Amino acid sequence: MADTFQVPYLRYEDIRRYAEAFLGQHHPGRGLPIPIEDIIEFKLGMDIVPLPGIEDAYGIVGFTSSDLREISVDDYVYTHQEGRYRFTLAHEVGHAVLHADLFKAYQFRSTEEWKQFIKSVPELEYNWLEWQASSFSGLVLVPRSALEHELKQAIKQVKAQGVVQATDFAKDLLADLVARRFVVSADVIRTRLHYDTIDLASLW
Repeated sequence: MADTFQVPYLRYEDIRRYAEAFLGQHHPGRGLPIPIEDIIEFKLGMDIVPLPGIEDAYGIVGFTSSDLREISVDDYVYTHQEGRYRFTLAHEVGHAVLHADLFKAYQFRSTEEWKQFIKSVPELEYNWLEWQASSFSGLVLVPRSALEHELKQAIKQVKAQGVVQATDFAKDLLADLVARRFVVSADVIRTRLHYDTIDLASLW
């Protein structure tokens, strides 16, 4: 596999186009939070399968079967960590959208088969694979136009509390406030601010 496994070269803006097309097809109204679970089950026809203890046992939160019919998720994350659960679902959809040909070329369905598959992937290719899926996840769950709108609303809130400059402290406050609107972690918002090169000072 080391000689044949090659992740497609996709820039961040390429992944954004995939994410926008995905939302345009499956959730054109763009109502928040993005109903990723419903999209997966009712639009894509994929099953979501909670599995107990896979994060502790295998160090993974979720994975997609090679036939792209199932997304397995750690049961504790599924029931107790909504933000991580939603991000994991969108991440796995990212694999289904961006890496379908790669996944379909191999056979894995169980957690152990998935781990064996990943172990055989060259490290650089694996890093690209995961970065692309994570970028897709953030772009789907936090659409750019909605992000800017919610940032402006959050800025009004923090300014009303006496925060008058776009400091690191203010950035953390904004990330927390905006994350709640999208039902993601604050880290997802921080990552989006970084990759989208959003200048908070210009919105202040």
